[in-house]
Amino acid sequence: MLHIDLICVGKLKETYLKNAILEYSKRLSKYCILNIMELTDEKVPTLLNDSEKEKIIEKESNNIFSHIKDNSYVIALDLNGKQYSSEDFSKKIENITLNYSHITFLIGGTLGMSKKLLNRANELISFSKMTFPHQLIRVFLLEQLFRSFKIQNNETYHH
Repeated sequence: MLHIDLICVGKLKETYLKNAILEYSKRLSKYCILNIMELTDEKVPTLLNDSEKEKIIEKESNNIFSHIKDNSYVIALDLNGKQYSSEDFSKKIENITLNYSHITFLIGGTLGMSKKLLNRANELISFSKMTFPHQLIRVFLLEQLFRSFKIQNNETYHH
């Protein structure tokens, strides 16, 4: 069975988001083994200089790096990434699983991820040109993964 790791910086605090994550995790369990890793985020000062910003990004990115399995196809969520329709995303996941049994999705902290980490990713994807809270993107990602499996299995799901 396909293994999917979701490595994200920061903990969910809002109950409604936790409930959505739990619901999609339950739905996804039919199609894959899902593992969500919440890593500690660094405190971001109100006034931030470039040096402090780089240190925070580096620290969070190195922490993410240490949790990536060697044999995994890595997809980082990044504003500059490729955008997919749900159908194309489903095909992409299906094609990845022809060669990999493990996919890792990365969601960085509020300041983003280091170039080194983004370069480690096999692919960068974006859900929108708009900026969304990192916690909400987790829900978007799990929903799209669920939709992807429904499409692959020719099961009905709202379009």
